[in-house]
Amino acid sequence: MLNRASRPDRRHILSLGFATHLFAVAMPMAAMPVLVNEISGDLGLSLVEIGSVWAASSLANAFISLPSGLIGDRFGVKRVLSISCLLAGLGIITKGLSNGFLMLAVTTFLSGLITSIIPVNVHKTVSIWFQGSNLGRANGVVSLGFGLGMTLGAMISATLLSPWLGGWRNVMYLYGGMNIIIGLIWLMMKMETSSTEPAASSSRGAPFLQTLSKVAHIKEVWLLGLIAMGRTAAMGGVSGYLALYLERYRGWSLAGADSALAMISIVSSIAVLPVAIISDRLRSRMAIILPGTLAALVGIGLFPIANPAMIWLLVILLGIFSDGYMAVFITMIQETRGVGPQYSGTAMGLVFALAGIVSSVTSPISYSLASINPNFAFIFWTGLVVFSLAALLYARNTGQLKTNTTDAGENA
Repeated sequence: MLNRASRPDRRHILSLGFATHLFAVAMPMAAMPVLVNEISGDLGLSLVEIGSVWAASSLANAFISLPSGLIGDRFGVKRVLSISCLLAGLGIITKGLSNGFLMLAVTTFLSGLITSIIPVNVHKTVSIWFQGSNLGRANGVVSLGFGLGMTLGAMISATLLSPWLGGWRNVMYLYGGMNIIIGLIWLMMKMETSSTEPAASSSRGAPFLQTLSKVAHIKEVWLLGLIAMGRTAAMGGVSGYLALYLERYRGWSLAGADSALAMISIVSSIAVLPVAIISDRLRSRMAIILPGTLAALVGIGLFPIANPAMIWLLVILLGIFSDGYMAVFITMIQETRGVGPQYSGTAMGLVFALAGIVSSVTSPISYSLASINPNFAFIFWTGLVVFSLAALLYARNTGQLKTNTTDAGENA
């Protein structure tokens, strides 16, 4: 039985997970799409080269997602998160030193490789400390940090930070420093792994192949990976392309284009907790996942024919089911039979690795299509969402039953 006085306050862990998503992951990620015109002008990048840079980030996610889950299950979240944030900070700083397409692509890949380790292990931390009827809303809280970070990063990186700091390179240095600070906080957090990760204790120390084999034999995990493939690639493509599309091809101002992209994150930040709580209350993850997929289908599919007023409605629709959708989808992975806190890192890693592989392939394809006609990319992404919708029809709902397990820390 874990001594209540000796275990860290769950609120502190949840707050640090929130801050990690906000400062270490989302803000640096949101900065790149809104800084893309400045970066491409400085480095002389073509549209296809810009798409290749996004592909490098997606490819990094594909490479590391599965190992990041395995590493988190094997060595514990505190150690993995502290080291990952420190290294990601150095990677982002190095990105600011880029002098051309090749170096930018390489540094984007390397920094993305490390940054992609972080979200899986933040959500694994949540699955350890919050179970049963509280799991969805706890995932919602840390996803709120992601949504706020995407909002702030999109709103201030190009229009405020870059002019104030003297260019996009200094913005990268700032975000790299923020990562390092978060890494040091994780390093100093008092979390004795023998007592604070009891729910995952039976998997810690297990060989990688044994853990991977266990998860790989769960068919539902593969199905969730198929669902994630299309929608993740489509939403990621829209996030990277929207500001550039509105400014370059629809005649919007820089501030207007950045605001439209930020609107997705603003609405997402407002909606993420209500969406997660509704999922908990209904005891149904599918009640959010299905409408969220349909919203992506409509929101992305109508962009080519949308007038300016309609574009604002579409970004609001996408925002409602952005981070809230992802929080519920992650909860669905964690609640899949045979996964739980014990194997949640590996299961999430496998699902997001599949999504990352597809994103790395579809990103240059979509930008190549955009070079032919700016609207072709949206048609392509709509097709990817249709694929996810088809896979979703075979998925098993989760969240119907409350578990008898209370807080992981209390049952150790």
